[in-house]
Amino acid sequence: MEIKRILIIEDDPEITDLVEINLEDSPFVLDKAFDGKEGLEKARQDKYSLIILDLMLPKMDGLEVCKTLRSEDIQTPILMLTAKSEEFDKVLGLELGADDYLTKPFSIRELLARIKANVRRVEVDKQGTAAAMEQEQLTFGRLVIYPQKQKVTLNGNEISLTPKEFDLLQLFTSHPGKAFSRQELLSEVWGYQFQGYDHTVNSHINRLRNKIEEDPSNPIFLKTVWGVGYRFAEAEELE
Repeated sequence: MEIKRILIIEDDPEITDLVEINLEDSPFVLDKAFDGKEGLEKARQDKYSLIILDLMLPKMDGLEVCKTLRSEDIQTPILMLTAKSEEFDKVLGLELGADDYLTKPFSIRELLARIKANVRRVEVDKQGTAAAMEQEQLTFGRLVIYPQKQKVTLNGNEISLTPKEFDLLQLFTSHPGKAFSRQELLSEVWGYQFQGYDHTVNSHINRLRNKIEEDPSNPIFLKTVWGVGYRFAEAEELE
């Protein structure tokens, strides 16, 4: 059985000890950090299958840790823990690059389920990416995607996409013409399902359009399907 390492960044030792005890008979080994700066350094230095990240931390809060990791292109899945129930904190964390969140207090059974689901999703994504990488490049008119390099060019000029923007674009271009609802996009790209976070998708779509469309108000590639969601243009529309 392959052993997978998880990093928990949490200043409450009772929570970290409880998680560690419940992972004893699983294929996961837990590393612990008790403040944001220590957690950031560990996440930089070692390869983990998942980072469990508390929002409220001494020295550096969880949002800043998440933002820093993503800005340094460290794409380890992040499960954020928060004692707050405000929608703002959840949405901001997800938009900064967190993959999932869990609100305190939580059951250890639910946490373990989230751990397994996030690790499994990454393994499935890697299998899909490996298949996509067999193609050196995908061309859609003036837009070219290089799956192996996680690179995108428009009119020959490289454009900078965040990991979630790239994931969205890759999902759309893998299914030209298919209309995705916002809920489907949340599930496919962020890996969770719940209502009320459509604006998380909307903000990412708007930023993606600003980068790949010459006129974002009249998109050529990424089209709105009124009453449904969004779709990528079919080949004949790009000719």
